Amino acid sequence: MTITLITGANKGIGFETARLLVARGHRVYLGARDVERGEKAAAELGARFVRLDVTDDASVSAALATVDAAEGRLDVLVNNAGILAAGALDGPAALHAFDVNAVGVVRVTEAALPLLRRSASPAVVTVSSSMGSFWAVTNPDRPEYGLPLALYASSKAAATMLMVQYAKLHPDVRFTAIEPGTAATDMTAAFGIGRPVAESAAVVARFATQGPSGTLQDEHGTLRW
Repeated sequence: MTITLITGANKGIGFETARLLVARGHRVYLGARDVERGEKAAAELGARFVRLDVTDDASVSAALATVDAAEGRLDVLVNNAGILAAGALDGPAALHAFDVNAVGVVRVTEAALPLLRRSASPAVVTVSSSMGSFWAVTNPDRPEYGLPLALYASSKAAATMLMVQYAKLHPDVRFTAIEPGTAATDMTAAFGIGRPVAESAAVVARFATQGPSGTLQDEHGTLRW
């Protein structure tokens, strides 16, 4: 059985990814900050809940210790937790955006690596964004060109670079950054855009089980960035 941990999974793409992976036979640990919402989501899906706040070291350590005690290993980590950071453009907002979208990836990945090393086929998949692609945001033919999301875009560029660098540091583990496709979630509601969440979750679930390491991928292949 594949043991999978998904951060930020009580709703949106994370929740639907958990649904798909449970259906494929994974034992999914659903990470969420809110205990009530997380437990409810896990119960609905047949997953296991762990309280996990990617901005809190103690929370991350405790969550991975729970997985370790129950399973003794981790096969797949999905760094899904993220925020849009579409409000104020100032120091506190920047610190928070990077803390969730980039530093959080480091916190969880570092805590998970000892467990991943006990897997026969370890993988870390980080939900990044084409908004973090220099090629996409400077291309007038791309929708990213017209979206002024400075903190989201720059923090997602950092998240992608982290996967590239982790792949170099740990060649025995697969590290993949992905653009899942814009989904209609709480994050995109203000823009009135996005396809059904299940379609984007299917991209995440696919790369949870296969894909090249050290790259940014979307459903069509390697994405220039």
